[in-house]
Amino acid sequence: MAKILMKGNEAIAEAAIRAGCEAYYGYPITPQTEVLEYMAKRMPSLGRAFVQAESELAAINMVYGAACAGVRAMTSTSGPGFSLMQEGLSYIACSEVPAVVVNVMRGGPGLGNIQPSQADYSQMVKGGGHGDYHAIVLAPATVQEAIDHVILAFDLADKYRTVAMVMADGMIGQIMEPVELPDLDMPQRREWDYALRGCKGRPKRVVTSLYLEAPNLEAVNDRLQAQLREITAHEQRWETFQCDDSDIVIAAFGTAARIAKTAIRRARAQGIRVGLFRPITAYPYPYDALAQVASGKKVLVFEMNAGQMLEDVRLAVPSAEIHFFGRTGGMVPLPEDVLEQVERLASG
Repeated sequence: MAKILMKGNEAIAEAAIRAGCEAYYGYPITPQTEVLEYMAKRMPSLGRAFVQAESELAAINMVYGAACAGVRAMTSTSGPGFSLMQEGLSYIACSEVPAVVVNVMRGGPGLGNIQPSQADYSQMVKGGGHGDYHAIVLAPATVQEAIDHVILAFDLADKYRTVAMVMADGMIGQIMEPVELPDLDMPQRREWDYALRGCKGRPKRVVTSLYLEAPNLEAVNDRLQAQLREITAHEQRWETFQCDDSDIVIAAFGTAARIAKTAIRRARAQGIRVGLFRPITAYPYPYDALAQVASGKKVLVFEMNAGQMLEDVRLAVPSAEIHFFGRTGGMVPLPEDVLEQVERLASG
C-alpha cells in the first residue's frame, strides 16, 4: 500500500472513520482541533453522525448515548476538556458499553498552553473519574502508531465493552509523517444484546450506571474487576530497543520515547550501553516486562511531566537505582538533554 503524508490529528480522524466510527462528538480545543475539523467534513459525506457539542461535558455524554445504541462512537479533546469528561467516562465504564476517547495532551495545569505535554498520564492511567474502574490506555509514539492505536482502541473497546483511550500529545497531533491507512469499509454494526434501538417485538432493555442497592453495585464492581484482570492478562504491549546488553535503561512513552531513541543512538556511538523500554499500553502497564528488562540496571525515567509514570516504574523495579528527568509546561527536551543525563549516569 502506498504511503501518504498526513498530519497526526487528521490521521487519527481518518483512522477512526476507517475503523467504522459511526458517530463523533467533540468540541474544539488546541492542539486537537483538526480532529474535529476533519470529522466535520468527512463524517456527513459518509452518512455518519457528526456533532460539535456545546462543551466537552456534552460531547462525552453524547458518546455515551451513541454507545448505548450499539454504534462505534468517539470523541477527542485535550487536557482541560478531558477533565470535564471524567464524570461521563465513569458512567460509561459502569454501564459496560464501548467507547473511544483520544486525548492530545497539552501543557497544564489549568488552561496552561497549547504546547506538547505528557501531564495527563495520571488522570488517564489511574482512572480519572469517580469509582473503581480503569480505561485501556494506548500511547503512540508516531503518527502511524496513532492510526494503528485508534483502530485497536475500537476493537478493544468492543471486545471488553469498556472505554479505550489513545494518549497522544501535541507533538504527535501536529507533526506530519508518511503513513499507511487501511481500506475504507462500511461499518459493520454488531447486534449487541444491550443496544437500545427500540423494543418492538422484544423485552425492553435498560442501560444504567445507577445501582441504589449496595449488593447490586458490588456485583457490577466485581464484574468490572474481573474484566480488568482479563485485560491485564492479555492486552499488555511494550517495545524494547537495544536493551539486551544495556547497563542503563530509559523508560519513556510517546514523544519522549522518540527523543530517547535518538539519544540512545548517540550514546551508543560513545560506547555507552543504554536501551529503551517503552510501554505501549500505559494501562495495563507492563510491570513484569519492565522488571525483566531493567533488573540489576540503572533506570532513567524520562517524561514530559514532573514524574507521573515514575510511580509505575518504581512499582515494577522497586530495588533498582531509579533516576528521573523531565520537563514541564510544554517544554520539549532535545536528545542532547537526555544524552547529558545518560552520560552523567554512565560516569557514576
